[in-house]
Amino acid sequence: MKLFRVSPHLSLTLLASLALFSASCSNTPKVPEPNPEQKVVKPAEKVNPHPPGTYEHFKFGPYPGTTRTWKNEPVLATATPSNTSVKVDLSTQRGFLMVGDQIAMDYRVSTGSSTHRTPTGNFRITEKIKDKRSNLYGKILNASGGVVKSNADSRKDTPPAGGKFLGASMPYWMRLTSTGIGMHEGNVNRRYASHGCIRTHANAVPIVFEKTKIGTAVTIQD
Repeated sequence: MKLFRVSPHLSLTLLASLALFSASCSNTPKVPEPNPEQKVVKPAEKVNPHPPGTYEHFKFGPYPGTTRTWKNEPVLATATPSNTSVKVDLSTQRGFLMVGDQIAMDYRVSTGSSTHRTPTGNFRITEKIKDKRSNLYGKILNASGGVVKSNADSRKDTPPAGGKFLGASMPYWMRLTSTGIGMHEGNVNRRYASHGCIRTHANAVPIVFEKTKIGTAVTIQD
């Protein structure tokens, strides 16, 4: 059996390489472990630079998606059924009670879905009923008053024997068309969710109802 001898020069080379490897490993920076007590620094919130109560201050936040209502109190105080008009902007889902060319109130609305679009154009209020129920959309009840169908259409769904159709509540109804489109109180948490009507936030619609009359002009625009 033959033994291979390693030359002194090769041995020195191997020893030097091992020393360099060991040094490089020992010098590898360690990743610090997270400190559970260390506080996470959150980015600073934007400060509203506009004076409180102004329209600019109101629109600085999550506008137009906010469900809050802005009231221009001095202008609103002058509003009467004889000098107001209403504008509805479908793109922002906002309604505006106007006195002349001044905004008296800016409020959230929810208009028609893609299958039941809200018409655009110039309209006038033709009917006002404070406590109104839909004659098209609502619930089908059985003889005991239980709900058989919660999203019913009176033109398609027939109540069972002893049951009835109960129209959806539409308080502060203000009719705009002969086909059943109007403004009324309703859920505005979803955009473009109605059957074509202009659902109006509960904190605004009583004022709109009070400050308008049959004949008040209403403009609906994209």
